[in-house]
Amino acid sequence: MSLGDDTGRTRTRLPEASGDPYGGARRNGRSSSRSLVTVVGVVVLLIAAIAFANRGGGDSDAEEGGDSPKAAATAPTGEKPVSAGASGIPAGFAHDRQGAESAAANYSVALVSADILKPDRRAEIVRQVFVADKQTSLENRFDKAYSKEFLSTIGLDENGNAAPGETYVSRTMPIGTKVIGYSDTNATVDVWCSGVFGTAGEKTTNPVTSDWFTMTLQLRWADGDWKVDSFAQKDGPAPVPGDDKASTAEEMTKAVQEYGGFTYAR
Repeated sequence: MSLGDDTGRTRTRLPEASGDPYGGARRNGRSSSRSLVTVVGVVVLLIAAIAFANRGGGDSDAEEGGDSPKAAATAPTGEKPVSAGASGIPAGFAHDRQGAESAAANYSVALVSADILKPDRRAEIVRQVFVADKQTSLENRFDKAYSKEFLSTIGLDENGNAAPGETYVSRTMPIGTKVIGYSDTNATVDVWCSGVFGTAGEKTTNPVTSDWFTMTLQLRWADGDWKVDSFAQKDGPAPVPGDDKASTAEEMTKAVQEYGGFTYAR
């Protein structure tokens, strides 16, 4: 997935063979997999395009100079851990670089989730994640972007639900974070992510697949917490694909139902 252009394009991967799209097919490398991509499916690009259009230069006060690439310590730092907000998204991030990184990682998970397609949950996510002066305009734009017609193209109903017997999957896993700029009022953070996206079902033409991308979030300190002012997305960095045997639709659905997500804190 990538930001691409401002046309709101989305991408998905079609099954490589007839029958169960998960039934034992092996990946044949990045070039052959990319050739199967079409402009229908995963909604991340629409989110990124809308956010990109709303970028307001919120990092103008940020200091230059990113962190050197090194692993972050997992030992206690003395900072209190984040707590779950009203919508289940972590809140109460520390007012420092570490808090900004934690906020960016957690917000990346929320912004590229299956819940963003559900009208009720989307409104909660926008109110939890974005600064107050961007919320109304973003809610309206998201509602127009995720119309009944659009959701239908990716096999979902007007409430963002998959057809009976199918499970729509959109999960993001932050791999690492990097502070691009920081001040007491603004921060710019890159979040390197992997994710799984698509529909788990026997007859789906949009099977669950994985992708790698980087999200850049412009954060603002507002109302005692880090909030998103704007964000954008680009492809990679991506590793060489492995030769993993694809799971069946039943196995993928079971995994989504049984494995919950994480709260990312440093």
